[in-house]
Amino acid sequence: MPQTLAFTKGHGTGNDFVVIPDADGVLDLSDDQVAVLCDRRFGIGADGVLRVVRTSAIDEGRDAANAGVEWFMDYRNADGSRAEMCGNGTRVFARYLEEAGWASLETPLQIGTRAGIKTLRRSDRGYEVDLGPWRVEPDDTLVRARGIRVPRPGMGVDVGNPHIVVALPDVEELEGLDLTVVPQLHPDPSRGANVEFVVPSDPLVHDGIGSIRMRVFERGVGETLSCGTGVAAAALAVREWAGATAPDEWTVDVPGGRLGVRMSEGHVFLSGPATLVFSGEVALA
Repeated sequence: MPQTLAFTKGHGTGNDFVVIPDADGVLDLSDDQVAVLCDRRFGIGADGVLRVVRTSAIDEGRDAANAGVEWFMDYRNADGSRAEMCGNGTRVFARYLEEAGWASLETPLQIGTRAGIKTLRRSDRGYEVDLGPWRVEPDDTLVRARGIRVPRPGMGVDVGNPHIVVALPDVEELEGLDLTVVPQLHPDPSRGANVEFVVPSDPLVHDGIGSIRMRVFERGVGETLSCGTGVAAAALAVREWAGATAPDEWTVDVPGGRLGVRMSEGHVFLSGPATLVFSGEVALA
């Protein structure tokens, strides 16, 4: 008999996940099983899986457990590959813990990830996660994508996972991208990278807040309606390009909605909603 799993479907600005409670770490999901769960025709359908497991029950949670953190977000891409972090996923993860009665956000909530411990709080947009410090790579990456007439330079930004951010001149070129085809990167990062295509608003800054639009191709997934860490990386890249007078607060419009980004004391923060859509059971292939 196939094993039956309880699950909850959730999303953050359209970036959707299958949330699987596994507090004691008894599940060992293969890449193929994750891929079937995420398949939009033969499974539940999602951009990835969030397994909710205690830090003491997963080897990768050891450091977080030693720091007194109870929960670890085991994030898997839609193809089953393991990813360091997912910004939208952290908010859905926190919402799930809260709804399940496993954690409270009356005080800041810490969760373990492969990119370290992340802290979440309530915010006017829903939830805000401290993604931590970021790193801008010194050398550009050349990006080829279907719909762009000539290759464009992209800025490498690491916010716990790797991103390449490409500036486009106008909304027409952004909307004309065909992201059913994997963008080609040169040099190709050893871990791969998510690729963000951004168009600055005109004016770029209004009432002290910067504004951009973005589409994203996520490694191991394809185009998604939103990517939280990608939103942060895009805002950081445009801020870098804009120079010393650029603001520390940004709004980023993605196909799935709007997210907020702010920079403070060397950390970047991401804020936005998190929605739990439905719960059920599924037979594990």
